[in-house]
Amino acid sequence: MARIKISELLKNGANFLGEKLEVKGWVRAFRSKRFVQINDGSCMANIQGVIDFDRFDEKALRAISTGAAVSLFGTLVESQGSGQSVELQVETFEIIGIADPEAVQKTILQPKKHSLDLLREQAHLRFRTNTFGAVFRIRHAASFAIHKFFNDKGFNYIHTPILTGSDAEGAGEMFRVSTLDPKNPPLDDQGNIDYTKDFFGKQVNLTVSGQLEAELAALGLGQVYTFGPTFRAENSNTSRHLAEFWMIEPEVAFNDLFDNMDLTEDFLKYICNYILENCAEDLNFLDQRFTQEQNQKPQNERSHLGLKESIEFVTNNPFKRLTYTEAIDVLLNSKAYKKKRFEFPVEWGVDLQSEHERYLVEKEFKCPVILRDYPGDIKAFYMRQNDDGKTVAAMDVLFPGVGEIVGGSQREERLDILQAKCKEFDIAEEEIWWYIETRKFGTVPHAGFGMGFERLVMFLTGMSNIRDVIPFPRARDNAEF
Repeated sequence: MARIKISELLKNGANFLGEKLEVKGWVRAFRSKRFVQINDGSCMANIQGVIDFDRFDEKALRAISTGAAVSLFGTLVESQGSGQSVELQVETFEIIGIADPEAVQKTILQPKKHSLDLLREQAHLRFRTNTFGAVFRIRHAASFAIHKFFNDKGFNYIHTPILTGSDAEGAGEMFRVSTLDPKNPPLDDQGNIDYTKDFFGKQVNLTVSGQLEAELAALGLGQVYTFGPTFRAENSNTSRHLAEFWMIEPEVAFNDLFDNMDLTEDFLKYICNYILENCAEDLNFLDQRFTQEQNQKPQNERSHLGLKESIEFVTNNPFKRLTYTEAIDVLLNSKAYKKKRFEFPVEWGVDLQSEHERYLVEKEFKCPVILRDYPGDIKAFYMRQNDDGKTVAAMDVLFPGVGEIVGGSQREERLDILQAKCKEFDIAEEEIWWYIETRKFGTVPHAGFGMGFERLVMFLTGMSNIRDVIPFPRARDNAEF
């Protein structure tokens, strides 16, 4: 007999009443040698099996312990107890995988509350906890929704290189990839490492962005998107940084900055709506967890929105749009600024900090915000220069609780200005000759944006540390598992 997933059984239990069926999963609890709770990861809830212990050998029953994998066969009936609508009257069972009770006591499989730090140390087991089961089911749903959104709008999914010889952001914080002998690398006449002898004949790194390559594809296919791993060798060990993370980067030919803002708002609302409509059980659990976490914080640090309220805050409100210059004026005239409540300075030309972005969203406009037309000096070389000569056609989307969640721009399509920007940012044209050359053959306005997937999953799950929304985090001094 084929097993039935617990999610299907609990969703359509009335259709299975009186039937004999098999379920498989891991034991969460076994009470009174009679009531066994198992979970198979398909949903938050467990199914309860009721065992008539007089029918089974005592030794066999002892093998049903927390963490063990079991198969239960029996008849589905209406539950006689509280907490579940149906339960399985067990006729036979099989221990698929044993779990040593003494070993379980030393792990997060032990049924009690554990710290997130301990859960990270045992990341190989944390998928079997309620919290991380919910987080990673929502991560999956968000990933699926992203692909569905772009597919339904006619975008082509492009796999851009993970190994690259270019630095799209110009930051230089990249991981080098080499096959050269680290103890005895070949040297050139100046005594520097001779990368012409390396595997690719040049210095190659792990990518920080697929944008530049996606632009090439958009200038032939019209509209494309990437969704893949990216890497930053940033020497940071905070709750918001990873060395390996996933990026979503659409690029659209013939779009300007305002088209880009429209696409971004539609995209974010779609993802949030999808999670609200398809992840109710996991979202309700994480909403309760988020509220408990907030209640433990000092009053002035608490979010005034619950988790579900924050997501609905995005879906129910049109995004406020204003320029960076207008935003600076708002901040300078705010009570928070006048009463010196901002930790970081506010003046034209500085990059806004999270506290400024959250003020605009949560206090001033009480809706998501899109800022545009940033000073060119604080943005990347590829962003289109505005007519004022000081600003570029860049945009950032600001969310409650997190601040910036999306960054994008109209790209510089004019050859002469792009070449001038390369000189200004000290980017050698020969390193990105292929990117510049597209401006010689039917150049057109085009635009796109980038969003760190883990930043989005943090928002959707209420998790406060980015290491808790990716299965196996890679960060400074951390490459376990």
